[in-house]
Amino acid sequence: MAFKVGLLGLGTVGAGTAEILLNPAQRHPLLQDIEIHRVGVRSLDKPRSISLPTEILTTDLESIVSDPAIDIIVEVIGGLEPARSLILKAIEHGKHVVTANKAAIARYGDEIFTAANQAGVYVLLEAAVAGGIPVIEPLKQSLCANRIQALMGIVNGTTNYILTRMQTEGSDFELVLADAQRLGYAEADPTADVDGLDAADKVAILASLAFGGRIKLAEVYCEGIRKISAADITYADRLGFVIKLLATAKRDTQTAPDSDRLQVRVHPTLLPKSHPLASVNGVYNAILIQGEPVGQVMFFGPGAGSGPTASAVVADILNIAAILKVGRDAILRADGTPLLDPLLACSHQEYCTIAPIEQLSTRFYVRFLAKDSPGVIGNLGTCFGNHNVSIESVVQIGMREKLAEIVVITHDVCEGNFRQALKEIETFEAITSIPSVLRVLGTED
Repeated sequence: MAFKVGLLGLGTVGAGTAEILLNPAQRHPLLQDIEIHRVGVRSLDKPRSISLPTEILTTDLESIVSDPAIDIIVEVIGGLEPARSLILKAIEHGKHVVTANKAAIARYGDEIFTAANQAGVYVLLEAAVAGGIPVIEPLKQSLCANRIQALMGIVNGTTNYILTRMQTEGSDFELVLADAQRLGYAEADPTADVDGLDAADKVAILASLAFGGRIKLAEVYCEGIRKISAADITYADRLGFVIKLLATAKRDTQTAPDSDRLQVRVHPTLLPKSHPLASVNGVYNAILIQGEPVGQVMFFGPGAGSGPTASAVVADILNIAAILKVGRDAILRADGTPLLDPLLACSHQEYCTIAPIEQLSTRFYVRFLAKDSPGVIGNLGTCFGNHNVSIESVVQIGMREKLAEIVVITHDVCEGNFRQALKEIETFEAITSIPSVLRVLGTED
């Protein structure tokens, strides 16, 4: 019994997926039952690294998603449109869908999964988060007996590569970014990566699975790495920290211990060097999950690339093929649509409540440039105290361009109070600028 796949896209991930499907030897035997039936491409004449029969290639992607012979649609074209429309049309025609498209899922997941549940088809997305690292399926299945308390991770390889280079070389952000673009680790337009948007898409997906509710992407706090300087990297190192772009989703036990409110956020974070995520360097990703009763588990590996991402895509194809092979979708609901496996389908309907960033409690690192005059540090301490901001340490690092450079690290404090204090400090005549404000992993994280 052969299961026919319609592949939308033959770029890096699409070609990697086709390569696995065409070479099933010494892989799972079910792969021998998978057939690439049609492939949608933008141009028929483009040179390609993989050889496919020309008769299965087409530029008419809509004809693939409506082809009655196809069982599974694999969407790896990326972007929002036409990916969203093609996924929905495939669902409308009763096709199961495998996608690597975190942007479309994060923004249109409610629409896509509602349509899939009504149609009785699966939409699987292991490849949408963390490349080849298996984390989506473990959240759905292996860890499903746990009450997930928190997850945090490094889920964007480009920013991790940039911060690692800044750490090891002492270089500034712009220089490392330019080199990363030249080497192909960063896009020509790096906005989605360096401004944290890609990581926000991914943590929204992870949070939805971990906490059993839909996430409104607009409510995910997002801050990137553009403002991090070589000076911040150096000072963090002296203080026993490394800086990582961290994606976090956790139950908001600080401000709402008896509710299901969540914290979901992306921002640069100072991590103690002893933290498990602190040693994740280069383009690698890692996700740390805290559950009850399992405790802490960490998933680590390559977060992008043809091979790793294609590995996750094909795993999802095999999951669907296995269900079709044993006929589990033959169990019908009263309306005649197949009854989906509740551990594979995303069937939750309610939206999670997400705490505003201003209400959260965390530690902060803040760097000031000030005129070298008496009383500056005392005035900073007084202002912070007036706003209920408790200071852990104040250090005058030295002089920079004839200005005193002062680094303050706070205890866990309410972000709203901290921001009010900073607003007042900005008016101080002795303070010339506040170059950096970064969060430090809190004692409760």
